[in-house]
Amino acid sequence: MDAMRSSSSGVAAGSAGPDVVLIGGCSGVGKSSVGWEVAALLRAADIGHALIEGDFLDAVHPAPAGDPHRSHLTRRNLAALWANYADLGCRRLIYPNTASVLPSEEWLFTTALGGPRLIRVLLTATADTVEQRLRGRELGSELDQQLRRSAFMSRHLDARVPPDTHRVPTDGRAVGDIAAEVIRRAGWGA
Repeated sequence: MDAMRSSSSGVAAGSAGPDVVLIGGCSGVGKSSVGWEVAALLRAADIGHALIEGDFLDAVHPAPAGDPHRSHLTRRNLAALWANYADLGCRRLIYPNTASVLPSEEWLFTTALGGPRLIRVLLTATADTVEQRLRGRELGSELDQQLRRSAFMSRHLDARVPPDTHRVPTDGRAVGDIAAEVIRRAGWGA
């Protein structure tokens, strides 16, 4: 039986919508690394899922006319990708993206995915940890911009995420431990 449809999926066939783990946090906190590791742990446990990296859904320049923040493009791309995964029987989605955990972004998921159960995870790290990670990763011309935006988003997310958001610290932790915690908090039992 297909892993997406297997009983190990843990989500009843025909339920209202998918389970979506939104992995948010500032730049350099580890969203992409944790998202990929969550997927690896779920694969190892034969638990069906899909991973959609939110940053790739609006990577176009210039912005579409009438959509300067590219949010409608993101929603259309998310809906198109999810339709393909849902056709395979997928009922779980891992979605790393900085602002995905904010209430203002919820419409993207409710309109693109139907009636999803959203599990918000805010990854956190100290400013020193984030700066160290960004300096190691951003080798091009946008380091200063990334440092400023990351500091702003850290404060913005901390102040605006809903109270039921799971806050998961990443300082000094192995990515596998963080991913396992995200899976536990989602109730996905890998």
